Amino acid sequence: MSDQTKSNIAATGISGLWVIPGDIENAPEAKGAYVLALRLSRVVHIGIPRVDQEQLMPGWYLYVGSANGSGGIRSRVRRHFRPSKKAHWHIDRLTVKAVEMAALAVLDGHECELVRRLLRPRLFEVAIPGFGSTDCRYCESHLLASLAS
Repeated sequence: MSDQTKSNIAATGISGLWVIPGDIENAPEAKGAYVLALRLSRVVHIGIPRVDQEQLMPGWYLYVGSANGSGGIRSRVRRHFRPSKKAHWHIDRLTVKAVEMAALAVLDGHECELVRRLLRPRLFEVAIPGFGSTDCRYCESHLLASLAS
């Protein structure tokens, strides 16, 4: 994981437990939210209906999600870390193409509040409007791009 990306997330005041794919059992089973950091090493074509942007350039991206179902954060992040899966959510189209991933588990966190905090210091920007936030009335997107790699 990029030290700069990790540092930029910390600069927003968001804290929690970092988890990597080989360490998923240390992720909490509690409910909350998470920030999934993923790196794309090449251009990725999105292919999502009703999403105007067609591709993402190489770089670091953050996806902010909630984990309020059974199994909590561990269960949701475990699914994201799986290398192959049926594309159910928007983010599934990126996680299968990511060359590096890590997740920040935020116990009792709320995804929309995390998105607002990440956007405030201008260290991240909306990557694709509507991505991962079709059921959200508050956020333009739940996928953010790092402005500094």
